[in-house]
Order: sequence, then C-alpha cells, then structure tokens
Amino acid sequence: EVQLVESGGGLVQPGGSLRLSCAASGFTFKINYMTWVRQAPGKGLEWVSGINSGGSITSYAEAVKGRFTISRDNAKNTLYLQMNSLKPEDTAVYYCVKGGVITGARGQGTQVTVSS
Repeated sequence: EVQLVESGGGLVQPGGSLRLSCAASGFTFKINYMTWVRQAPGKGLEWVSGINSGGSITSYAEAVKGRFTISRDNAKNTLYLQMNSLKPEDTAVYYCVKGGVITGARGQGTQVTVSS
C-alpha cells in the first residue's frame, strides 16, 4: 500500500522559509517520478514542482521558480521541498504525489500559512 506522509508545514511570516518533507513507503520510491502539488482554500489542485527518479531533472511552476527547490533522498525514501521567500499566495495545503500526474496517490498534506 502506497503511503506518503508530509510534514514541515506551519505558520510563517512573508519572506520566511520552510522545508517540507514527504516520507514514502509501500512502493519503490527510487524509481518513481515525484511531484509536489498544493491546494489553496476554495481552489483546485495546483502543480508546484516535479523531480525525476534520480533527482537530476527538476521542474517548477512559474509562480515558485527561483524560490522553491525540490530534492529527494532515495536512501531515505524521502522527498523535500525547500521554500524560501514565501508569499501570502503560497498559503495552501501541500501534498506530495507519487508519479507525475497531480491526481495520483498522495498523502494527507501539510498546511502552510504565510501571514504577518
């Protein structure tokens, strides 16, 4: 059974930073493309970033490019999202997703709130 557990969210002031983690189990993490998506209140799922199985190829939504960094540790079966220069519009529940389709298997999410 695929299990994805996100952590690291919280309340942060504009301009602050957070590092999200996603612990994966129940599948062969190291061979899977992984994705971060988010959902702001009252809105649909938004693709944020993706990373290939080896971690060498990454991609980002325009809204977060230059501020967010996706990475992975295949030895620890863990996906990360380093978020810097956070803005109020980054407020959302963040999910990690197995694969490259935003509607794929995901965890329960972690809340990120950017507010002064």
